[in-house]
Amino acid sequence: MNKIWLSLLLFALFAADQVTNGADIPYLTGRVNDNAQILSEATRNSLIEKLKEHEIRTTNQVVILTVPSLEDESIEDYAYKVFNEWKLGKKDKNNGILIVVVPNERRMRIEVGYGLEGTLPDILAGRIIQNIMAPCFREGDFDTGITDGVNAVITILEGAEPTTVEGLAETSGSSESSNFADLESPDIPLGMRILLGAFIFGIIGLFTILGILTPGFGWFMYLFLIPFWAMFPIVVVGTKGALICFFTYLIVYPVAKLYLKHTPWYEKAQGDLRAKGRATIGGFTLTSGGSGGSASSGSSGGGFSGGGGSSGGGGASGSW
Repeated sequence: MNKIWLSLLLFALFAADQVTNGADIPYLTGRVNDNAQILSEATRNSLIEKLKEHEIRTTNQVVILTVPSLEDESIEDYAYKVFNEWKLGKKDKNNGILIVVVPNERRMRIEVGYGLEGTLPDILAGRIIQNIMAPCFREGDFDTGITDGVNAVITILEGAEPTTVEGLAETSGSSESSNFADLESPDIPLGMRILLGAFIFGIIGLFTILGILTPGFGWFMYLFLIPFWAMFPIVVVGTKGALICFFTYLIVYPVAKLYLKHTPWYEKAQGDLRAKGRATIGGFTLTSGGSGGSASSGSSGGGFSGGGGSSGGGGASGSW
């Protein structure tokens, strides 16, 4: 019997490991690993030669990987695991670059080794993705998109100013606009976004409701929650969605509070706070303090190889 239970336990652990691991890490077969078969043979050969020549000149190791799907794993986690499993770049320089493209999920990432984060910072990697690669991918032209992206990466790594690279020559003003636009659609898996949304909106939503229902102290809560409504929703719904949530909060909160102010139960609660120092609203006991009030619950409820380099997660992701 013990052997049966032990076997079941080992099987459960193995199954859980397979579920949590997400997409498999493929073997490193060369500088271009086109597992999704989206590149023509001519483009693959051209890229292999181009990347080889760049490595000879600089020792930088740039590798391309395409995979059909990540099986719900985030592209950031996957690229980080592949990079460090393949150990791209020289061990003493950490000068590796991994370009990952996932056509079925329309996602991509440029993962940058420690030693090249100063030369190819996240903002430039993001511009290469959004301004050079994504437009070609939207047209279904993976050959041009990946080739142009690789050319831009190599050009920057070899010392060219970003302003000399077509698609990266942006003014400081447009750069700020681009950074702002990058927040439009957070690159977070749907499941994670739902969980984050439930957590964030659950907390600030609860305090918002308590603030609306609480006489006096609720106006302090209105001001206190403004920065939370301004920033936290961006993670879940992007910039445009966050702006809608923010302005909705700014308008609905005072309107709701002014409307409730004239209801009998609100007036009763306000009177109880003044006379007794406490009032009960919807199962919550509100108590008044020296300058306001607080709320507490009144109820209970149940061939080619890497050189030993590593990445710390630097780089940028995008979609098309």
